Amino acid sequence: MKRIKVYFCASVFALTVPVVSSFAMDQDKMMMGMSNVTHEEVVEGVKASFKVMSMKERMKEMKMEMPKGVKETHHIMVEFQDVKTGKPLTEGEVKIKIQGPGKVEQVKDLVAMSGMAGMGAGFGADLDLPKKGKYGIMAKFKMKDGKTRTSKFWYQVK
Repeated sequence: MKRIKVYFCASVFALTVPVVSSFAMDQDKMMMGMSNVTHEEVVEGVKASFKVMSMKERMKEMKMEMPKGVKETHHIMVEFQDVKTGKPLTEGEVKIKIQGPGKVEQVKDLVAMSGMAGMGAGFGADLDLPKKGKYGIMAKFKMKDGKTRTSKFWYQVK
C-alpha cells in the first residue's frame, strides 16, 4: 500500500510539472508580447532577442488606459540565451543607446526582469520615442562570462 502511494505521488508530480511550467512560460510570453521579436541575432555564442513595443498599443490590448503623466512611449525588452545549452542568461549588465530622428540620443541601463512576476527572464526599460521615423538602437551587454558584446538594429515608429 505504501509503495502504491509513492508511485501515485510521483506520477502526479511528473504529470503536473510540465503543464505548470508550460503555463508559466505562456504567461510570460503573453505578458510581454514576446511572440513578435523586433530583432534577433547571435553574438559570440549568445542569442539576443529584442522586443520593442508601443506602451499605448499594449495597454489598449489589455483594455487599460495609459496612466496620466507617463512620458515614455515604448518598452524595450531583451532576452539572452546560451546558444550551446539553450539556457536563458539572466545575469549581466545591459546598456542601450538610441538615436532618433533629428539626431536626438538617449542612453538607458536595462533592468533585469527575472524575479518580477510575469516578466520572464530578460532585461527591460521604458523609452521615449515620441516622433515618427527611424530609430537606431545600439545595445552593449556584458553577461556573467565577462565578455562585452554589441548588437545594432533599426526600429521604425509609424
